[in-house]
Amino acid sequence: MVFKAIMNGLIKAKAMPQISATERQALEAGTVWIDGQVFSGKPDFAKMFAEPYSKLNQRERDFIDGPVQQLCEMCDPHEIATTRVIPKNAVDFLASAGFYSFLIPQKFGGLEFSANAISTIMSVITAHSPLLSTLVVIPNSLGAAELIKHYGTQGQKEHYLPRLASGEYLPCFGLTEPTAGSDAASILARGVVFKNAEGKVQIKLNFRKRYITLAPVANLISLAFKLHDPDNLLGKGAEPGITVALVHRGTPGLEMGKHHQPIGDAFYNGPIIGNDVVIDADEIIGGAECAGQGWRMLMEQLAGGRAVSLPAGAVGGVRAAAAASGAYARVRQQFGMPIAEMEGIQEKLAEIAAMAYLSEAARVYALSALDNGEQPPVVSAVWKAYLTELSREQAKNAMDVMAGAGVMQGPNNVIGRGYCSAPVAITVEGANIMTRSLITFGQGAVRCHPYAFKIANALEANDLPTFSSALKGWIGHMVVNTSRLVGLTLTRGYLASTPKIDGVTPYLRKLAWASSRYSFLTDMALITVGGKLKARQQLTGHFADALGWQLLAISTVRRYVAEGEIKEDLPLVQYACEYALAKVQKAFESIYSNFGNNAVGFLLRTVGYFSLRVNPLVGSGLDRLVPTVAKTITKSGAQQARITGDLYLPKFNLADLDSDEVLANTTGVKRLMAAFQAVQEAEVVQMKVMQARRSKLVDKGSVQEMAEAALARGIITAADKKLLDRANRLGLEAIMVDEFTPQEFFGDESVTYAPGFECANVPNVSHEVAHGAMVKGGERLRVVNS
Repeated sequence: MVFKAIMNGLIKAKAMPQISATERQALEAGTVWIDGQVFSGKPDFAKMFAEPYSKLNQRERDFIDGPVQQLCEMCDPHEIATTRVIPKNAVDFLASAGFYSFLIPQKFGGLEFSANAISTIMSVITAHSPLLSTLVVIPNSLGAAELIKHYGTQGQKEHYLPRLASGEYLPCFGLTEPTAGSDAASILARGVVFKNAEGKVQIKLNFRKRYITLAPVANLISLAFKLHDPDNLLGKGAEPGITVALVHRGTPGLEMGKHHQPIGDAFYNGPIIGNDVVIDADEIIGGAECAGQGWRMLMEQLAGGRAVSLPAGAVGGVRAAAAASGAYARVRQQFGMPIAEMEGIQEKLAEIAAMAYLSEAARVYALSALDNGEQPPVVSAVWKAYLTELSREQAKNAMDVMAGAGVMQGPNNVIGRGYCSAPVAITVEGANIMTRSLITFGQGAVRCHPYAFKIANALEANDLPTFSSALKGWIGHMVVNTSRLVGLTLTRGYLASTPKIDGVTPYLRKLAWASSRYSFLTDMALITVGGKLKARQQLTGHFADALGWQLLAISTVRRYVAEGEIKEDLPLVQYACEYALAKVQKAFESIYSNFGNNAVGFLLRTVGYFSLRVNPLVGSGLDRLVPTVAKTITKSGAQQARITGDLYLPKFNLADLDSDEVLANTTGVKRLMAAFQAVQEAEVVQMKVMQARRSKLVDKGSVQEMAEAALARGIITAADKKLLDRANRLGLEAIMVDEFTPQEFFGDESVTYAPGFECANVPNVSHEVAHGAMVKGGERLRVVNS
């Protein structure tokens, strides 16, 4: 009777978050993975670290080292960004080498790569050219190939998959509308089932889609719409619901070809409009049986899909930031030293390096889960939101390091395009604000909590036995976890049972402590806020932050263990864990502040706030790690290669760059990396020269002057002098920025500069020097200061 009364009271009070039909499909999609461990309050790290960790097989490695590198060599990123055109030879190569077929089974002509391989390829290409990458990412992510592979009829698989693999069909996915962005389930696109004059069942579509990547160039659309079947011709009722069908370019009534202009690299993106577009009912993916199943399809594939393409691009961006800023900081000198030796610069470099290590750890860990059969929607949402945000932050840090070299645009700017393009990943596949404030905790608290989903289902079904069992389990869970939390708080995590890993175990203890606190706070939120959680988005956002950074820290340690605990990487792991735990602590304190003016809120703001902290808000441990971690990307070697990963770096021979003609045609990444190598090769020589200066064997002067004197005295050899001269020459070239003539700058051959007006108020300065007028076709347009 007691449990019956409690259940009725909860139903009446709407104490649990209400679950709509579309939300239920999202909640039931995919699997619970390590997110469930965090919500449990007692994560089993030994079990996590024993799971398979994905590695590329030889076929995948050969493709990355071969065709992927070849594709990047064909495409100059600056030329693509400015012309917005992919070279024809590259377009042909994409098709012939199988770049459209990573998801497609080999029996249908595909390459059928692992999720890890697909993500790695996307990461390399996106870092090289975001515009080029869309031609690889879209065909190999949510859309025609993936949906047909999982849900298509046998006839659809046999017809479409080989043609998608070969590039005969170039797909796009039509979901977003002017009134349905992050709330994709509210689409207005409408399809009405009818019989034509010959008695064939068809669908008449009317829709307006926007922000559709590849829409201007695609010839096959996977279109999402609400299906209406007033005569029940498909046998699924009058309102089957959201459905996905295939629409071919050229179908009467279909308008496509216009472009939007995205920020940064203006990749192919545009609207699709349909006015009375008629397709056969057979074009529903999966046939009539799948009418109304579109939302389920999308949620099931997004459950893992968000962990593939966008995190891949984000990781590529962080790696590019690490490679560029580390090299530039070693090459660029100010105040008589490389800026890499300055503590202010080191702070930025250390964060970039550690986040590159962390983001790659997260990427591979999640993909290992996918390749092992998991489809974790909450972890995928966390990876999409937090890795793309992290990429944007590290692009900003790299810009700070490179300063003017990152600001001035042109072929020699190796970081600016990534910085400008960062908002794209933040926005697509569910804006990060929504993902953080609604999906991550909103879905996680119900699905990943040990008992919440069971209780919600029991309340909805008015199932007393299931409710009673789940509620008893929840009460027991809270009692045990609260006791654990008290013990962990009093001992700063020392009571936690964790694997023994030198230099890392203290962080695992803190993560166990954080998990217990997180589980406790989740229970408090579900009990006291309950059905109002959807409206409390500041609170749920802070819960998402605490969850996300715990997962990212766990991923970092998982990578360290999987790679054999490489000791020189330990400072990177420690920095990443310090950084993540500081974020978790900040999230906890924000949760305390947002609970409300009730007894629980008061308790948390007093006892909770003043209890021992998981980590300081400003991780004091970071300062001692900064110099060591910063150096990991300012020196070539195996460690720097692990951090920058599979980035495409142009090949070069330093001896060839002794030629002025060759050097003049060397730009961008190649120029910077050549200088990076040359400077490192000459460092020993420079140290000899500086030692000679300190010993007063040569007079003080510029490096070049002292080197000349050192050569004359036999302190260095002619070969040493050549290395130093090359380093100085290439280093100077690497820090130079692009310059444009007026014609190049304005993109108009008729634009010139000419002397302008008299300088009556500027004494002793000729008017030619003080002012100039911009002239186009002989007509003065305006005065320009010169």
